[in-house]
Amino acid sequence: MIAMVTGAAGFIGSTLSRRLLADGHSVVGVDCLTPAYDVWMKTQNLDGLVDDPRFQLICADLSEGVPRTSLEGVDVVYHLAGQASVSQSWGSHFVDYTRNNVTATHQLLEACVDAGLRRLVFASSSSVYGDALEHPTPESSLPRPISPYGVSKLAAEHLCLAYHRARGLPVTCLRYFTVYGPGQRPDMALHRLFRAAHRGETFGIRGDGTSSRDLTYVDDVVEATYRSGLADCDGVLNVGGGKPVTLRTLIDEVQDIAGPIDLEHVPTAPGDACNTAADISRAAAVLGYAPQTSRREGLEAMARWAEPLFGREMSAT
Repeated sequence: MIAMVTGAAGFIGSTLSRRLLADGHSVVGVDCLTPAYDVWMKTQNLDGLVDDPRFQLICADLSEGVPRTSLEGVDVVYHLAGQASVSQSWGSHFVDYTRNNVTATHQLLEACVDAGLRRLVFASSSSVYGDALEHPTPESSLPRPISPYGVSKLAAEHLCLAYHRARGLPVTCLRYFTVYGPGQRPDMALHRLFRAAHRGETFGIRGDGTSSRDLTYVDDVVEATYRSGLADCDGVLNVGGGKPVTLRTLIDEVQDIAGPIDLEHVPTAPGDACNTAADISRAAAVLGYAPQTSRREGLEAMARWAEPLFGREMSAT
């Protein structure tokens, strides 16, 4: 098939693009390389992709419209582009979230309605649940986001489902739970933990360290995302790792792999959920999804990626 991957220079988008190419598909990658985090990391993510003759990179800001010819021949759209980060979504920054998460999704949906797609897969977030009332949390649980970021992702979800119901567009929305692995965004906890271990920096523990996250390794997320484009499933699916872990335990596991980290306690950030845990039974039934990577395997893979990365950063500075 021909697949469009928006956010192709991102952490998950670039990994998905490689998986699609490895399986013999062609990929139209769309990205506008926003400076939400270091663009150098995004260009690194594209290494090996742009040299493949079956990969076409289109630099475009979807909030301003979808390039007219970009959807020609495309079978599946994997919409992973967006503005991430709970902590950065407050105040004046929210305009970036409405533009890159809501307006960009609306523009893409408009372009996809008459494109004859097999399916559009939208990358949503567990942040739409906020402090969920049920753990593990099923898709039927009432969304009640507690951050502007979560609000923007829920709004984009509702747009996708509205285009499915009213315009007949086949849509699957995937609610990702804390994705980690090599290439993870620099604002996320595990990236910062490995950086602190290698560079001797201090890591701030938010609260008392008992908050928990359902970590999901990037290859498992990509597998669920890939399968969603081929399945016949409209609606919402959780994609999680299935084994939540507390921040305190996670720090201990990283230190066991990467060495001691200087720690300090800092206040909990507004918008951070206390705990997340995904009920992945629907994804298991519909997609045959089952996480394959243990947390230890995932952390060791991330450690192998982090050591040379932070060594290069130190040399550059």
